[in-house]
Amino acid sequence: MKFFARAALAAAIIGLAGTSAIAETRVTYKSAKTGSSYYQMAVQIAEAMKAGSDGSIIVTVEESQGSVQNVMEVKARGGDYVFTTPPALVGLAQGGKAMFEGKGDPAFDEIRALFPIPSLTMHFVTRADAGIESFADLEGKTVLLGKGSFGATEGEKYLGLFGLEGKVTLAEVELSNAVPALKNGQIDAFVTAGSFPAPNVIEAAASMDVNVLSLNDEQIAQTKRARLIIPAGTYAGQDEDIVTTSLPVVAYTTTKMDEETAYQLTKTFWEGKGSMAEAAPWWNGVDESLMSNIQGKLHPGAIRFYKEAGMSLTDSQM
Repeated sequence: MKFFARAALAAAIIGLAGTSAIAETRVTYKSAKTGSSYYQMAVQIAEAMKAGSDGSIIVTVEESQGSVQNVMEVKARGGDYVFTTPPALVGLAQGGKAMFEGKGDPAFDEIRALFPIPSLTMHFVTRADAGIESFADLEGKTVLLGKGSFGATEGEKYLGLFGLEGKVTLAEVELSNAVPALKNGQIDAFVTAGSFPAPNVIEAAASMDVNVLSLNDEQIAQTKRARLIIPAGTYAGQDEDIVTTSLPVVAYTTTKMDEETAYQLTKTFWEGKGSMAEAAPWWNGVDESLMSNIQGKLHPGAIRFYKEAGMSLTDSQM
């Protein structure tokens, strides 16, 4: 009898241990380089998940060298993998196009969206005393684009689209020095892309009078990017909304993730967004309107949450 009692006790202990293991969900979140705003967002999400789930969801943040790497790693990752990337890259991966040409994999077809995060938002920041009220006014001015970033590539593209190629002087200054260069008159404008409010734009607007250019509907159509509004008052001295473009960024996983985990991640994200916004205002730019930027399918667990929350989804997202 003692043997059976001990066996029963051991089984009970094992059962409790199993319940504890199931109760704790561990997820790896791969976003961007350390020091970037998107890495900071990842850390915030990890903290929000832990707090919002009473410690049952533990997120480990991994540094990334970029969105392409994040997508490529889908091939070797399991059901605990969450990563961020623009939706357009997912489409390219699934189609084996551009940087994914010759690198296609069936795993890419299993990528599913969870929730949107702050978009990469274009800012064209000018000195208020430079007399630049529109893109046409940039002609003959000195503009800092930076090098190697999305903002630099996109900014150069816009100059070409708007008839300014060869008509502006491109400054040989690092983007990290944009604000001092603007203040001392070394440049007339700089281009930066990131979640808004952007730290370097906040710094510039706080230290001098600046003007952030708006794009008209025709210009936005030319860029083939998503239209985005930066509300009035986001930056010091900004009395009107800024109409600009953005590259949506979304948190993804794959069908390897179970439905309950995807549901809890999505639910906890939206419920914790308000608290995250108190610490970092870039989360104020994330709302239901960004759901329309998600191309392709959502994870069934995420769909379950959105239906419960009454959020509208497109047929292609289902």
